[in-house]
Amino acid sequence: MIDRPTIERILDAAQIVDVVQEFVPLKKRGVNYLGLCPFHNEKTPSFTVSPAKEIFKCFGCGKVGNSVNFVMEHEHLTYPEALKYLARKYHIEIIEKELSLEEIEKQNERESLLVVTAYASRQFSENLFQTDEGISVGLTYFKERGFRQDTLKKFEVGYSFEKRDAFSRKALDDGFKQDFLVKTGLTIQHEERIFDRFSSRVMFPIHSLSGQVLGFGGRILKSDPKSAKYLNSPESEIYHKSRILYGIYQARKSITQEDRCYLVEGYTDVLSLHEAGIENVVASSGTSLTQEQVRLIKRFTQNITILYDGDAAGIKASIRGIDLVLEEGMNVKIVLLPDKEDPDSYSKKLSNEDFLKFLKENETDFIRFKTQLLLSEANNDPVKKADLIRDVVKSIAVIPEAITRTVYIKECSNVLEVTEPILYHEVNKLRQQKNFQDRNKYPGPEDLPVRPPVIIKPVQNETVTYYSEKEIIRLLLKFGSLIFDRTLNQEDGKEEVLTVSDYIVKEITSDDLHFDDRICAKIFSDFRFHAEQGLITGEKQFVKHEDPEISSLSADLLSDSHELSRIWKDKETYVETEEMKMKDIVGDVVLKFKSDKIMIKRKEIMALLIEAVKENDNEKVLLLQKRYSNLSTVLGLISKKLGNRILL
Repeated sequence: MIDRPTIERILDAAQIVDVVQEFVPLKKRGVNYLGLCPFHNEKTPSFTVSPAKEIFKCFGCGKVGNSVNFVMEHEHLTYPEALKYLARKYHIEIIEKELSLEEIEKQNERESLLVVTAYASRQFSENLFQTDEGISVGLTYFKERGFRQDTLKKFEVGYSFEKRDAFSRKALDDGFKQDFLVKTGLTIQHEERIFDRFSSRVMFPIHSLSGQVLGFGGRILKSDPKSAKYLNSPESEIYHKSRILYGIYQARKSITQEDRCYLVEGYTDVLSLHEAGIENVVASSGTSLTQEQVRLIKRFTQNITILYDGDAAGIKASIRGIDLVLEEGMNVKIVLLPDKEDPDSYSKKLSNEDFLKFLKENETDFIRFKTQLLLSEANNDPVKKADLIRDVVKSIAVIPEAITRTVYIKECSNVLEVTEPILYHEVNKLRQQKNFQDRNKYPGPEDLPVRPPVIIKPVQNETVTYYSEKEIIRLLLKFGSLIFDRTLNQEDGKEEVLTVSDYIVKEITSDDLHFDDRICAKIFSDFRFHAEQGLITGEKQFVKHEDPEISSLSADLLSDSHELSRIWKDKETYVETEEMKMKDIVGDVVLKFKSDKIMIKRKEIMALLIEAVKENDNEKVLLLQKRYSNLSTVLGLISKKLGNRILL
């Protein structure tokens, strides 16, 4: 865990314009900078960066935050990863909290394993490009397959020598511990002897999202019936094949830009598609698609297109991957390549333009794909056709979104010539089963794709008070340290100063009022603490807060959708600003906040009153009526102070 002083150093060093300009071209516009938003497609710039407030805000899609939030959002990193990214950029040494001996050992081992895999990747690459064996065997293989050297270097492809212990011996000579070589799976230890796992293979490093080498895939070049054609690193502390996708590091930006991910099976498929100009592509590395892999793609896009080789047996074995994609609420398309073709071979037969055109023209939704595939097997057999319908219905049932399920049921009805009510019934029956109800990500039976009666849900407190709560926090952030009032102490003649923060905190705490919104409550708690300690709270400590939710909300509340035109300024036109009317605004917002809380309380009392009447509890009825009346009186006084405004 990174300690607070280090986080503060990173946040202080990170200049918002400097950070954003690495990814987005910006032009100065007044005191701010303007550019095209990197988070959604737009032709007119609406992405604003404020160096004074140290925040960014897109007024098109609503993305907002500080330097760390930007890096997190753009690079799809966690908060600690984004801090480390900025620390490297500004050459700040990361100091993390003191760990236990066990934690230190585990962390050191993980880092040591990553050092070993990085070393191995460099070594294999040198073997391929700089040694006689690598050039004559490995590089010749790739040339025969039609791959360019720039693609091989982009993916850090390499070669492992034919000699059974060449890599292991070299690593030991270079000072690496045998224990770590074995734990990464690069070395196999048998009694007193050691062997290279990947000898005589071309090597494909498998990278993490941040570019670290986690493991390897190796393809054998010589014909050996006893050896597997492809071999992957075994599971280790750093490599879990079910959680990573080959090519995700090289594809992540393109996936975000194109808002689509192509999924293929093999390493060379990924390389070939990159050479065909399609960079938003990843591979499951020959393993069955997993939920973790689908969720990894979902971090970058909701749209996935699966490319299947023209091999019926292979398609049937991997088709269950479609259901995993549907379960995550993603949009899935399928492209079936011609018979005996794979993405690698077929992309080389067509020009880049024709191959991309083929993919777009041959995309089909999973209903049509699955039915066409299985109908050919049913061969007009009623029993087999019924099994096919059940199979398709199972796929529809896992879709979490009701509207999407309804659309697919309509299409399924048309394609399979089955009435919609029957399909609805089957889907509902499946979703009501316990194995569906136990899944956290799925709603319960009330979300089934039927036409249920309209249910009016009770209004939640956070919905009613959210806007006034946000406005209170905005005023605290923007004006908290400004003077709200001055009074002269008659006893000692000293002037007492009341800040906006002091006033708001006093008004809310004296009436024992609370915030329903969790993030607003956190920010108010900080202001309350500082007010009670007589400390000054600045807006930037919230914009740069270590909690990303707090920093994001603070940046959003402080971002202005417009600023005073320079023409108006030049003409010295008198325009009242919020600061000029600050005292009135603060007073009104506090009253509105109180009135919202009172109205919620009145609704609660009214519900209790109805119950008391039903129970014939006259004493309780009188007490509740009195409380309701008192609250109504207070509400009337607040309305009068606000100019007899009707409070909703």
